Amino acid sequence: MDQDILYHIALGSESHDLVEMFGDVKFVCMGGTPNRMKNFAHFIMEEIGYKLPTGTDLMDISQYSYRYSMYKVGPVIAVSHGMGVPSIGILLHEMIKLMYHAKAQDPVFIRIGTCGGLGLEPGTVVISDQAVDGLGNYSYSVPILGEVVKRPAKLDKKIVRELKALSSVDDPYETVVGTTMCAEDFYEGQGRIDGAFCDYTEVDKQNYLEKLVKQGVKNIEMEATPFAALTHHAGIKAAIVCVTLLNRLKGDQVRITKKPSHNQINKETKKLYRRIHLNNLK
Repeated sequence: MDQDILYHIALGSESHDLVEMFGDVKFVCMGGTPNRMKNFAHFIMEEIGYKLPTGTDLMDISQYSYRYSMYKVGPVIAVSHGMGVPSIGILLHEMIKLMYHAKAQDPVFIRIGTCGGLGLEPGTVVISDQAVDGLGNYSYSVPILGEVVKRPAKLDKKIVRELKALSSVDDPYETVVGTTMCAEDFYEGQGRIDGAFCDYTEVDKQNYLEKLVKQGVKNIEMEATPFAALTHHAGIKAAIVCVTLLNRLKGDQVRITKKPSHNQINKETKKLYRRIHLNNLK
C-alpha cells in the first residue's frame, strides 16, 4: 500500500507523522463511550500533572471519523470502543496498527468498563484473568474467508497480579479476580428476561447464571473475548478492569444512576486511580 489509512480513527501513515504523534505511548486505555473517555483523559491530566500549552485544549484526535473518540495525555491514550464485539474489534485492528506505525515500545492495552456481576454487589471491581464466550469457549471466533477461525482469548497474568495488588482493605468496594463472559447481545445473549423477546423462563435464566458462577465467571460484558484475543495475537500485554452495575442473580434492570450521588464517590474513585501508578505497570 502507498499508505495505511486508519479510516475509523481518522489517521493515516502518510497523512500524519504517527511516530511524532504517538511514539511515546505507554498505555492505551479503552472504554465504551466518548464522554467516558474524555472524562478519563481529563482525570489522567490531573493525576500525572500534564500541562497543555497556554491557549490550547484537549482535542478529540479522531473527531472527524464520527465513529470513535480518542485523546492523548502524555504517554496515555484514552479512546472509546463503542459497544459490542464488532465495534471493539474494528478499533483494535486500527489501534494495533497505529502502535506499529508509531513505533511505540511495548504499550499496554487496558479496557476500563462496566458490567453485570454474578453474585457480586454493585460497585465491585472485577479484574479479568481470562475471557470466555457465551458458548463456553475461551477463544474469539470470527468467520474469515468462509471458515470460522478461533483465537485464544488470553490476558497478561503479571498485569492481573499487579492490578489486584493495588486493592486495599480500606477500599469501600471489593476487588476480585475472575473469568469474564463476553456476550454477543445485551438482552437474550446475557439471559435477560426484560428484552423485546424472551423464549425462556426466570427459572431457566437463574439455572444458566448459577452454572456460570460454578464455572468461575464473575461478570458479563460485551467486549472481553476480542480484546483479549486480538491483543494476545499481536503480542500486546493487556488487562480488563470493570465495575459491576448490578448483581444479575438479583435482577436484570440497571437502576444505578450514571451520575455520582455525592462527592464521596468521586473521592474514592480517585483513590483507586492514584494507587494504579501507571508508570509502574511495565
